[in-house]
Amino acid sequence: MSEFVIDIERQLSKLGKDIQDFVERIVPLEDQGHDFTPACDIIESGEQVKILLDLPGLSKKEIHIALKEHVLTVKGERADQLSEEESYRRQERKSGVFSRSFALPENVNTAETEAQLRNGVLSITLPKSEVLNDTQSIPIK
Repeated sequence: MSEFVIDIERQLSKLGKDIQDFVERIVPLEDQGHDFTPACDIIESGEQVKILLDLPGLSKKEIHIALKEHVLTVKGERADQLSEEESYRRQERKSGVFSRSFALPENVNTAETEAQLRNGVLSITLPKSEVLNDTQSIPIK
């Protein structure tokens, strides 16, 4: 291709990005200050799969973990802590209901799944096994 065609493609790509940035500034893609999606990492080794979710400010009682047909679901709610006289001047921390679901590999033994909540991070460990047993609910330690 000629340098002219490459330059036109580069300019059109930049124009497309500029338009997308403009639209996102004018029309936010998310509803500010409401439901949130906790950040997560999924780590896999030869022995296990580990899911880490950032849930600062939540207690064990506010989190529910369920397993059904090799899909792990984590649900909960982070409520606002304002009194009637208070209002937000700035709100950057998300609150509301959340639900995250994860399809699990077939070689995960869900009956031996463990969950821990430490320092605002929920850690779910799912050991791999040839012998598979199933479970419906996972208590958080």
